[in-house]
Amino acid sequence: MKLFVVLHFVIWIWVIIFCCVVVQCQRPESVNIAAVFTFDSVIGRAAKVAMEMAVYDVNADPRVLNGTKLKLITKDASCSVFLGSIGAFQALEKGVAAIIGPQSSAVAHMISQIADAVKVPLISYGATDSTLSSLQFPFFLRTTHSDLEQMTAMADLIDFNGWKEVIAVFLDDDYGRNGISALGNELERRRLRIAYKLRLSIHFDMHEINKLLNQSKVFGPRVYVVHVNPDPRLRIFTVAHKLQMIANDYVWLVTDWLFATLDSFSPVNQTTLSVLQGVVGLRQHIPNSRKKRSFVSRWEKMQKEGVVNTSLNSYGFYAYDTIWAVAFSIDKFMEVHNNITFSFDNHYMLPRTEETVIQLDMLKVFDGGSDLVNILLESNFTGLSGQIQFSSDRNIISGGYEVININQMAVTKVGYWYNNSGFSLMPPKILTNKEHRRFFQNQKLDNITWPGGKTERPRGWAIADNARPLRIVVPKRASFVEFVTELQDNHQVQGYCIDVFKKALEFIPYDVPYVFKPVGSGIANPNYDTLVKMVAENVYDAIVGDIAIVTNRTKIVDFSQPFASSSLVIVAPINNAKSNTWVFLKPFTADMWGATAASFMAIAVVIWILEHRVNSDFRGPPKRQIVTIFMFSLSTLFKTNQEKTVSSLGKMVMIVWLFLLMVITSSYTASLTSILTVEQLSSPITGIDSLIASNWPIGYQVGSFAYSYLTENLYIPSSRLVPLGSPEEYAIALQKGPFRGGVAAIIDELPYVDLFLSKQTDFGIIGQPFTRASWGFAFPRESPFALDMSTAILKLSESGELQKIHEKWFCKMGCPEERTSDSEPNQLHLVSFWVLYLLFGVVSLAAIVVFLLQIICQYVRFKQSQKDVASSSSESPSSNCYQVVINIFNFIDKKEEAIKKMFTQGDNPRNPE
Repeated sequence: MKLFVVLHFVIWIWVIIFCCVVVQCQRPESVNIAAVFTFDSVIGRAAKVAMEMAVYDVNADPRVLNGTKLKLITKDASCSVFLGSIGAFQALEKGVAAIIGPQSSAVAHMISQIADAVKVPLISYGATDSTLSSLQFPFFLRTTHSDLEQMTAMADLIDFNGWKEVIAVFLDDDYGRNGISALGNELERRRLRIAYKLRLSIHFDMHEINKLLNQSKVFGPRVYVVHVNPDPRLRIFTVAHKLQMIANDYVWLVTDWLFATLDSFSPVNQTTLSVLQGVVGLRQHIPNSRKKRSFVSRWEKMQKEGVVNTSLNSYGFYAYDTIWAVAFSIDKFMEVHNNITFSFDNHYMLPRTEETVIQLDMLKVFDGGSDLVNILLESNFTGLSGQIQFSSDRNIISGGYEVININQMAVTKVGYWYNNSGFSLMPPKILTNKEHRRFFQNQKLDNITWPGGKTERPRGWAIADNARPLRIVVPKRASFVEFVTELQDNHQVQGYCIDVFKKALEFIPYDVPYVFKPVGSGIANPNYDTLVKMVAENVYDAIVGDIAIVTNRTKIVDFSQPFASSSLVIVAPINNAKSNTWVFLKPFTADMWGATAASFMAIAVVIWILEHRVNSDFRGPPKRQIVTIFMFSLSTLFKTNQEKTVSSLGKMVMIVWLFLLMVITSSYTASLTSILTVEQLSSPITGIDSLIASNWPIGYQVGSFAYSYLTENLYIPSSRLVPLGSPEEYAIALQKGPFRGGVAAIIDELPYVDLFLSKQTDFGIIGQPFTRASWGFAFPRESPFALDMSTAILKLSESGELQKIHEKWFCKMGCPEERTSDSEPNQLHLVSFWVLYLLFGVVSLAAIVVFLLQIICQYVRFKQSQKDVASSSSESPSSNCYQVVINIFNFIDKKEEAIKKMFTQGDNPRNPE
């Protein structure tokens, strides 16, 4: 009996243990999840219906949760961080495994802190603020695109169209600020920028918008990027339309909020699109699929039945997929943990006092929250919005964006953007399959109609308009007024720089209203550094004048392409020094003199050979012949030779010789003249080094950058520098010299020196320029007008118009030649005339060869006639070699007439005596 009782007791213990284990392993009947969002909003209305449909589908699918029902607890945040937080607390009191939403980034920031404290995953389908992905919020996940991805696409769109500056219109909250900050970072990577930021309060009204947009009209950029919450009233564009800002030259770019709004419109409200003409924006790309089409048909059917009173937008798809991602993850979680449990955390226990109202100690911590987050991050299934898969930063892997253009109250898709491929006319999935690489030349979008109905890409900025013309400051110079100044009688601004600016405007393909603002007393030149600072501080919009481009100025303003060189040069008096005794030898080099002397000897010999037999002037005693031939060759230099050439060969050689002589004498005369001219430009100063070493006073122009360069770069004491204000003072100071209260030299910019020397002949440029500087027009930093003006100046230079303007102002009495003391014309080298010498040699040699052939023929004939005579007289000719040579030379020395007479007598029979 006792054994039976013990056995019975053991059996009961095993039964109790078994029942406990079964109860412990059995899944709960239901699992709570919460959704905190704004019910009455564009995103909330669609998301509420989509989540309810998703919960219904999950509970109807036996393959998910294995019989456990999913319960959705919804709380209205009413666009309030406070109410959203209260709703989150109320949901957490009921024990939820996950919180879905909110769509507001500001509310998501607060609830993420709460979710982190109780270790409950927070999955948002609408909070796009990229900072939510930071390590600060480890329990936050996102099933929609991050603003970082969207702003990358927006920056690419701006860069694709070639715009450099934009104006951002955004809400001044976490969503707006952080989104625009992401855009600014992406633009900086492309060397673009947000020029102005128009901040709107969360509950902005029409008056606030009107004020901000009116203020922006005076700004240069015309590209607006609007990043606000979905707004069914489209207040920003309604005001912009009334202000005539949805017009030519304006560009309006929007983030995905606009198309979430438009997708929620009923067909009756499509007429609202009239205020959106030409707007371009981004919309999340959701690939077309059978599952998506089925869901849309189901939604439309519910709309017809009156069950649903709102239209479907992209956030509805994301909300639906979010419920399924949570359901799949809870199912996997319970396969491991079998149940969802909560426990109290002493860390949140507050001391009980009468003032304690919020019972945080009643909140329970989700024991498996971290495991559920890890399971969620491993999600991988195909939903309505595409492939649901998370990246390392807990964001859904983006499927790209569609580029949308609104034209004639129609929403038109003009292309796609994907992070790996950029812009294309093909959907991202097709590009991925083709392993499409991202190159600039592959970027392509369909034709876009911009505000105003134009299809041409807008310039994106306006430098000025008739209401606010470009304010251009010009120096009112007191000296060198040819460059720029204001006339006293009619207050007109004129000068070389003004003409360059006006002519350059003709090469810019748009009108630029402007007004000149002369600055200066007219008595002394203004300080140019001060003028540059005025432009940097936006007191003026540009400087037109003789502004040197130097380092300290380029740090605060942008310069156009240079239109004139302004290198520093040295001006000093020119002394009339006597020419060198042997200066007449300088035009020719030694080899040239040798070749010339040899040619005179050659012509003498050649002419004597060719003329000796036929010309009596070249016959006679040897001494007389030597004198004659050399006097003849030298007299040809002065064209006074008394001897005349008789033979045809001699005349031919003389023609070539006289041509060669004419070229040589002309070149010699020109070279000697140049050398004698340059030798007059002598000065004890040979360059900047000798000037510094001399310790003589140096003049400079008041207001020029020469003073700072000489003192800061060349370390010349300021006590040696003498300020001069006009060309007249230049001349007086140089004439006095360093020992009579004047200066040894003046250092100034080349254009001023050229103008000074065009009216002065007693001074010249010494040495070479020792700086490389230029003049340009100055504009505020990042001014797009500077680039267009640079292009115009290049065209002005290439067309020759820049040189014509220079000649108009500075060449009225002939352009000044640059004169230096250390340069003289190059000597004439033999290589410059070798062709002429070769021609002379060839002709002379050919003439001598022809002459010798004639002599040989005559001599052969002569010898034949001698043989005939010898045979008739029975006398044998002498065969002595010496006698033969003597006979040949005697034959050559005979006159041509004697030879011909001899041949004539030989042809007639001789009568006996």
